[in-house]
Amino acid sequence: MSWNQEETQEAAERVQREIAKRRARGEALLPLEAPQKSRHLCQSFWGQAWCRHLAHYQHYEARLPAGRSYLRQGKVLDLTVEPGTISAVVAGTELYETLIHIRPLAADHWQEIVQASQGQVNSLLDLLTGKLGDGLMQVLSHPEDGLFPQPGEIRFDCSCPDHADLCKHAAAVLYGTGILLDSQPQLLFTLRGVDQADLLATASETSAAGLGQTDRELQGTDLSALFGIDLTE
Repeated sequence: MSWNQEETQEAAERVQREIAKRRARGEALLPLEAPQKSRHLCQSFWGQAWCRHLAHYQHYEARLPAGRSYLRQGKVLDLTVEPGTISAVVAGTELYETLIHIRPLAADHWQEIVQASQGQVNSLLDLLTGKLGDGLMQVLSHPEDGLFPQPGEIRFDCSCPDHADLCKHAAAVLYGTGILLDSQPQLLFTLRGVDQADLLATASETSAAGLGQTDRELQGTDLSALFGIDLTE
């Protein structure tokens, strides 16, 4: 075994010991599971749209591939999305605390999106599952005027020694967010500080009532959890 291989193995073992210590203190430190054999990290409209948007960040294109690799290796732990922030612990040569600050969507910008979306929501079910018309998809995922943040709205904070604006640990967290959006698309709206229910205002009562007829299609699925809407009201 070469000196570099020994050093890498020692670092990996040191990180695993630290993870074990922190778990013993009550921290979950659960790795975010990423697909290993699929070329695509994400499967849903929301997750794929997020990852496609990251490809527009040309200033960061040199660091993004390393972030995807870290994610696939299970190095992103305890990824959490809250209003204006994405946080995680990333396992590198040490455990690094990574925090991404994202500016909330401006109120006037959100209202422009809501207005542009009017009449394009066919049903509540379609909105919940991302089965949207081309027009609404283009509105929501427009690279400059959609829901996704621009580079100037993002600030990275990682405890690693890399002084680049975007380190590979933060890049891994960015891509990990796309995986979360696969199963929890409401987190995009949470992150940007807007209410997704505003987009439902144009859904007809008939469409909403028709949701009950699709029960068998979604048996076992918690729609309230899926999109952050209380459907019991």
